[in-house]
Amino acid sequence: MRCPFCGNTETQVKDSRPAEDHVSIRRRRFCPSCGGRFTTYERVQLRDLVVIKKNGKREDFDRDKLERSIRIALQKRPLDPDRIDQMISGIVRRLESMGESDIESDKVGEIVMDTLARIDTVAYVRFASVYKNFQAADDFNDFVQELRPGSPKEEA
Repeated sequence: MRCPFCGNTETQVKDSRPAEDHVSIRRRRFCPSCGGRFTTYERVQLRDLVVIKKNGKREDFDRDKLERSIRIALQKRPLDPDRIDQMISGIVRRLESMGESDIESDKVGEIVMDTLARIDTVAYVRFASVYKNFQAADDFNDFVQELRPGSPKEEA
């Protein structure tokens, strides 16, 4: 593992233990060259996933990008950080277990929205506003109206 401070590739593992989410290993590392200390995480990856964007462009799946977008949606919401990590790991496992290496971005968005809808309605609306590209306040109003019990969409 390359030292993030000096670039030395001969770093040493000082401590390894399961991370809080119990689906990754947390490793404390030390660089003998500069004395820097840093932490890395090791996760199981079932397969290399490729996301197919709406414009047809293909890019490698980026767990960090998924995590950033979910954490933005959940910002200032009363959710335990460990619960958020578990949710993200669950989404990634669900994507990996679909049996396909190529996944359309729409499918990723749907899975995230489905998960957020069950956990936090406000985060669900926040994520949906970006995912569905809301342009005006009426877009929010229409979307929230569909969430309300007894709305015309639910009765259909």
